[in-house]
This record gives sequence, C-alpha cells and structure tokens, in this order.
Amino acid sequence: MAMGSESNGGAAAKMEEGEEMVERSHGHTTTRRRNTNRDREEEEVEAEEAAAAAGAGGVNDPMSIERVFEGQAVPSWREQLTFRAFVVSFLLSIMFSVIVMKLNLTTGIIPSLNVSAGLLGFFFVKTWTKLLENVGLLNQPFTRQENTVIQTCVVASYGISFSGGFGSYLFAMSGKIANQSLEQSNAQNIKEPKLGWMIGFLFVVSFLGLFSVVTLRKIMIIDYKLIYPSGTATAYLINGFHTPEGAKLAKKQVKMLGKFFAGSFVWGFFQWFYTAGEDCGFASFPSLGLKAYANKFYFDFSATYVGVGMICPYLVNISVLLGGILSWGVMWPLIGNKKGDWYSADLSPSSLHGLQGYRVFIGIALILGDGLYNFFKVLSRTISGMVAQVRSSKLGPSSGTQPVSDDGMPVATTPAAVSFDDKRRTELFLKEQIPKPVALGGYVLVAAISIVTVPHIFHPLKWYHVLAAYVVAPVLAFCNAYGCGLTDWSLASTYGKIAIFTIGAWAGAAHGGVLAGLAACGVMMSIVSTASDLMQDFKTGYLTLASPRSMFISQVIGTGMGCVVAPCVFWLFYKAFSDLGTPGTEYPAPYALVYRNMAILGVEGFGSLPKHCLTLCYIFFAAAVAVNLVRDLVPKRVSRYIPLPMAMAIPFYIGSYFAIDMCVGSLILFVWERINKAKADAFAPAMASGLICGDGVWTLPQSVLALAKVKPPICMKFLSRGTNVLVDNFLNKS
Repeated sequence: MAMGSESNGGAAAKMEEGEEMVERSHGHTTTRRRNTNRDREEEEVEAEEAAAAAGAGGVNDPMSIERVFEGQAVPSWREQLTFRAFVVSFLLSIMFSVIVMKLNLTTGIIPSLNVSAGLLGFFFVKTWTKLLENVGLLNQPFTRQENTVIQTCVVASYGISFSGGFGSYLFAMSGKIANQSLEQSNAQNIKEPKLGWMIGFLFVVSFLGLFSVVTLRKIMIIDYKLIYPSGTATAYLINGFHTPEGAKLAKKQVKMLGKFFAGSFVWGFFQWFYTAGEDCGFASFPSLGLKAYANKFYFDFSATYVGVGMICPYLVNISVLLGGILSWGVMWPLIGNKKGDWYSADLSPSSLHGLQGYRVFIGIALILGDGLYNFFKVLSRTISGMVAQVRSSKLGPSSGTQPVSDDGMPVATTPAAVSFDDKRRTELFLKEQIPKPVALGGYVLVAAISIVTVPHIFHPLKWYHVLAAYVVAPVLAFCNAYGCGLTDWSLASTYGKIAIFTIGAWAGAAHGGVLAGLAACGVMMSIVSTASDLMQDFKTGYLTLASPRSMFISQVIGTGMGCVVAPCVFWLFYKAFSDLGTPGTEYPAPYALVYRNMAILGVEGFGSLPKHCLTLCYIFFAAAVAVNLVRDLVPKRVSRYIPLPMAMAIPFYIGSYFAIDMCVGSLILFVWERINKAKADAFAPAMASGLICGDGVWTLPQSVLALAKVKPPICMKFLSRGTNVLVDNFLNKS
C-alpha cells in the first residue's frame, strides 16, 4: 500500500495532505552497477546485492526470476495464510501505527515504510522458523508467498492510521479544531473523538474499496499489464530476500536497522529528561540563532525526520526547505509588517483573521492547485491508456501494440513470445479465483450496512448522501487504481477534497454541512485509497506467485486490524497529550485545521478571510498549476530541478524546522553515496527505517508516562544574553 506524491526520481512518502506526492521509495533500491577497486567487504556486499537482484530479476541476471524458484513448490492459498504470519503482522502493525500516527500529528509527512515492513517481517519469521528448526519442531518453511502475506497485512493495517483521517478530516470534526477555525461555534458541526464511534465508522467504510475493484484484477494486472511501481518494487525486494544470497544481505540490513533503532530509541528517551516545560529540551535548540528560531528555522534533533529525509528524494526535501524560506523567511515577515492595516493588531497570533489566516489559506491554495492539476493529469493518462487498450484489443494481438507506456501512451512493439515468468505467473494468478458473487455481494452488503449506519454516527450526513457516494465510488476507485498503476500516484486525498466541497454544499451551512463534508471525505478516501492499495498488492502477489485469495484475505484481515489498532493508538495520543492539535506544540496536527477550513469554505464562502488573503490564494493556486505545467513540458533533465508545489506548501503553516532535519538526512545520504554508493544503496533504507522506527516507538512509553502523570525532571531552555541577565537578577533577589 504504501503511502504517496510524485517525485520524478521516484521515492515515496505519503503526505497527510499530499499522499499523492511521495510514495515510491526504496522498493527501488535493488542493485546497480558498482565501481571497481573496493576492499573485500565492499565486494562481498556488492556480490550479495547482485545476487539479490538476480533473484528479483535484475538486469544483470541471465536467468528468469521464476527459474531461480522453479524447484520450490508453490504453497496453496491456505498454506500461505499461517498463524505465525498474522501474529507477526499484528505486532508490526502496532509498531508502525504508532509511527504513522506520530507523523500524522506532527507534520503529516509519512515516508513509505514498506521496506521496513517487508524486512522486519522476513527477519521475525525467519528467526521463528530457525528456532523451531533447531528443536525439530519446524512443520512449514518460510516462503516468499508468506512474506508477501505479512507485507500486505501490515501495510493494510497501518494504512488505516493514515486514511482514517486522525491527522486530518476525523480530528477536524473536534471542538478543539473548530475553535481555531473560521467558523463560529456550532454544535451541529462538531463531533468529539470517542473510541467507540471511531472504530465503528472505520469498520463500515474501510472494507468497501476492497470489493469495488477485486473483480478487475485480471484486467488490470494481466490484460492491461499495468506497472504499479511500488507493488513491483516490493515484489523484487521479497524475491531477493528469499534467494540464498538475498537472505544474507537481508540479515545485514536488519542488523543495521536494529543498531539505529536502538540508538534512536535511546536518544528519544534521553531527550525526554530535559523537556519539563514549554520550549524546553533539544527540540527547542536555537541552532541557527534566536532570530531564526523565532521564525521556525532550527534543527530540532529529530531522528524521525532525519530518517524521513534519507528516504524522500532530494527534490522533495529541497522543495520543503524552499517553501519554508519563501513563507517564514520572506512572506510572513512582510505581511506581519501590515499589522493594523491588512488585519487588526489586537488579534491573537493563532487567529485565522490575522497572520495565521494567511499561513493556512495560502497553504491550502497551493495544495489544491497541485492536487487538482495532478488529478486531471492522471485522469487524462488513465483515459488515454484505456483508449489505447481498447484500440489494441480491436486490432487484435497481431497489431503488436502495448496498452500503455511510462507516459500512458500506446507503444508499438514487435510481438514477443510469452516468457517463462509470465506464463507461470499468469497460470497461478488465474488458478485461484475470487468468485464474482463474493465481490459483488460483499460490496452491496457492506454498502447497505454503511448507508444505514453512517448517518447515525454523523447526523448531518443523510443516507442519500452516502448512497450517492457509493454509486460513483466504484468508478472513482477504478480511476484511482488505474492511474496508480500508470504513475504510482494515489489521488485519494483529492477525491476526499472533492467530497468535502460537493457533499458539504449539498447538505448546506444551516444543516451541518461542515461535519457532513468531513464525514463524506472519510467515506470517499477510504474507498479509493484501499482500492489502489489492493491492486498494488495483487501486483506484488502476481510477481511472487502469492495467491490472489491469500492477498485478498490478508488485506481484509489487515484492514480489520487497522480499524481497531489505529483508533486505539490515536486515543492514546489524545488522552496522553492534552495540547494535541494546538499550534506550536509537539503535536499540532496541522492538516486537521486545513481540512476543517476547507469544509467551511465549501459551505460558507470566502467572506471572512483577512484583507488581500483571497487574492494571494488565487496567485498561489495559479502558481502551483503553472509550476506543475512547466515541470511536465520541459525535459526531465530540467524538471528534476524544479520544486514541487505540494512539498513547498507543508511548511507554510508549521514552519521549517523539520525541513532542516530532512535536509540533514539528505546530506548524510549524499555524502554516503559519494564515499561508497554500493553500501549506501544497500543499507541507507535500513538505517533510515531504524531512525524512524526507534524514535516512533519511543512515543509509546512516552505516552504511557504522560498518562501516568510522570513528568520529566529537567527543563533545558535557551535564552538570549539580555534575558539571561534579567532571569539571574530575578533569581538572586528572590
């Protein structure tokens, strides 16, 4: 499932608001050609990587992928669904849900954790089987199909932490976010988080997307031959693990991940001791000076975002930094000088009628401009790809026309014989079908339950609103799944924003349209997101010979896990941190306010925006479209230096401190690649995953300590020299 935006270099980090922005990550870190003249250890790594890529079908491998595994029997779909697989999946889903939730509630940038899930799943089950083998109790070997089941289940589970809207539309319904928004207090537009209704809502909306496109798997994977880059990369990773040489490399990667996991966890624990008050600790270190710190420019020693920076492509990190410089370095100081002219000087810093309004709504304009441009771009590619496929089928197989190419256009080729790999994969992929009555009946049954249930959870959202969403949902789910197969972009958030504006306006401002729009956003996002994720998993299963039935069942089980685990993890954060969702705190949940104000604008219009704010919004919306257009028109050698508007929008509201962390991660990776590219390609993803996982897991005991009212003993605060003199004089007098 991965999470995702576009970066032409192809790495991926789901952004809470830009999940269509960075989603293809280190599944692509298979082998490349290496330089010579390295020491023996480096050559060993190189040889292992080359062998792993051979197992994954690397370009240097004279054999086919499936020839490597030809001597291994393919287990039945029931044998692929093992008890140990789901035990490991459940434990990993808790860990990754904590990590994703923390990222959701801080900046909203979520890197692809597929590599970590696949790697840790491989390591845990391999350790399990090794122990049983040593005592003579091993009944079933660990196969790549079982590894694929674990990967699918874990990603489906922690994906709910993202698509469930805990950092966006779901939390945006709360009174805490409503009090920060443009809207006057209105009880019918508020729904306070409660564990019961959150779990119930996710259960009735999260499964529908699985049934909406399951009958199209043959068309998408075999007939259309869609690429699904993230699914393909994950399959290559798993295939590589299960060759003898790939297993050796995987063990070394896990060792690297473990080292940095432990170091990151201990560093988080160490920092906690110095955070006894507001603006205390290493996270408030004014590393670039006090003036820069006041404008959100500082390095906050976050292991998480250093790791995120190593995973995200260079262009994303630089774009985020440029966005921070443009906003906090240039625009906000200039607009701040207009206090008393453009907006009242008496307003609080958090008021959306003052400077905060410019920060939030200009960021929204950039997000909408980028999102809508990419929506129509992917839609056009989807239509052109479908037209090419129809023409190809009419011309017949002798026409030699492939359905799509990298840019979604038909490509004329000479007819080629079906390879051994394709023949074997197709045979097994079609062998164990998912009955159409199960798919169609499941969709109708879940839709009926949802139509009845959801209006009881959100009273302003009527049954006919939900019915209308479910009538168009299969078409949108197909478009999203097809477009994701072409471009690796999931436009789930864009479809969700469309639902916010359409359903919110339909319900009306006087009838709880804000809450109705946010709820409709959740309904639509859940459907289109899980649809594309499922098809990605089918592609992975196709390439690893995992049964479509085991893929579907593991996705269903993983989704069920996520519907319970994700709300519980959010509830832990919600209860442990009383300032959750407040600007300037450890967990500001920035996109909750963004989504809330989108819903308000959808039903109430733009009348309450501060002076000239709407004009600036139009300018930045047009600029986002123009930049994307230029990126698509110029050659790739030029476009890879043009920043991404979606990435630039993120720091407009919350500041640039995390951008500096991410750029430090990029710098580490850049230097490492210059020194030894072979090792960097092999171990950088593991190092980054360890940094992210360790710091993320520390959040769990930190939350428990907060719930138990255990507070840090020390406040480490940084003051200017003049302020320090005043403090010393005050303390001496007292």
